Amino acid sequence: MSILFKSLRLITDGEIKEAADYLYDGQTIYKTEELDSPERFTVVDCSGYLGSRGWVDLRCLAPDPGMEYRETIASLCEGLRVSGFTEAVVLPNTLPAIQSKNEVAYIQQKSQALFPTLHVQAAVTKDTSGEDFTEMLDLAQQGVRVFGDGIQPLANSDRFMKALQYLQKFNGILFDHSYDPLLAIFGQMHEGIASTKLGMKGVPSLAEEVAIQKNLSILKYTGGNLHFQAISTAKSVELIRKAKKEGLNVTADVSLYQLLFTDEDLATFDTALKVMPPFRDQEERKALMEGLKDGTIDALVSNHIPLDFDAKHAEFDLAAFGMAGLQTFAPGMVKLQEELGWPLLISKVTDGPRKVLRIIQDTLCSLTVFDPEENWYFDQESNVSLSANSPWYRQQLKGKVKFVINQGKFSQHT
Repeated sequence: MSILFKSLRLITDGEIKEAADYLYDGQTIYKTEELDSPERFTVVDCSGYLGSRGWVDLRCLAPDPGMEYRETIASLCEGLRVSGFTEAVVLPNTLPAIQSKNEVAYIQQKSQALFPTLHVQAAVTKDTSGEDFTEMLDLAQQGVRVFGDGIQPLANSDRFMKALQYLQKFNGILFDHSYDPLLAIFGQMHEGIASTKLGMKGVPSLAEEVAIQKNLSILKYTGGNLHFQAISTAKSVELIRKAKKEGLNVTADVSLYQLLFTDEDLATFDTALKVMPPFRDQEERKALMEGLKDGTIDALVSNHIPLDFDAKHAEFDLAAFGMAGLQTFAPGMVKLQEELGWPLLISKVTDGPRKVLRIIQDTLCSLTVFDPEENWYFDQESNVSLSANSPWYRQQLKGKVKFVINQGKFSQHT
């Protein structure tokens, strides 16, 4: 199937290119001036649209097997497809955890014929409990290169050190959502003026910063490859910036929604805004933006954590942490583009995450095309997830993905 994308503005190499025609020949996408027999091609008018290499999400969850009522592999892949993602890293927090060849093979087989390419983050400890190690070498033979305990921090310093050492045997990467669980215990939101006013136990920034400082010290001692997930504080950005300057193999990402909300937005006790790490204050948000601009933070992630109705419709202190973040990703970037600009935002969902995963693509073989101006309504009819734990549910949003190409597969969204 050959498709001609007419008048598409491609975002690449840090700039928005002039509108041009791009031909997809079934394998690669390339710029074209004139075509022989143009009637042989399916022509798509992309006037007003923006395009880029396919988007990559480094952090999303489908608790399948075990909790398929929240999200299945199939529904996650459908969410990724309509949201513009061609590749994604899935978290290991299933029942049982993704911790052996069997679970990895289950994910691989379930997703093989579906649109996006899934990369498995296998559990580094059994049941993501932070104690006994999984069979990392066996998992590596199954094609796994990313290891971590997903939504659980690997807080045991001895296990963290040994994990970094073991993973060097096959050049694996340790992904970690670093925070000290005891410093964060019983916390419901960011510890600050807002939490004091609302009378809620806070999660101090210190809980994250202590863990990141400790883990960077371990990395300096052991060597290896470390990726910090969902960082949220100014001090975390500063520590990672310094570590990069020292030459450590460290990368980091931030949840897109972390840049769109602050702790003051929790004044209404909306449980859809209860996430981990919690929304910090305005100063922390500004530091995260600077970290994106100077390259300290490599990627933006959806941090898609689907939850069922009962998990969120409860008193705030009893509600579960997490937000569904896939279909609202493009609208979220539309909200941020005035502050950060499209070239930077797109680099954090294309080149940045591919650098983290060490994916080398010399040719343009994946594509995401989106309309930054289209308005649409996010409701039960448009939602493809099995969960609806989003603060933007039943609202009109701006920004919609129109076309996606991945590994010879073409998807058009009306």
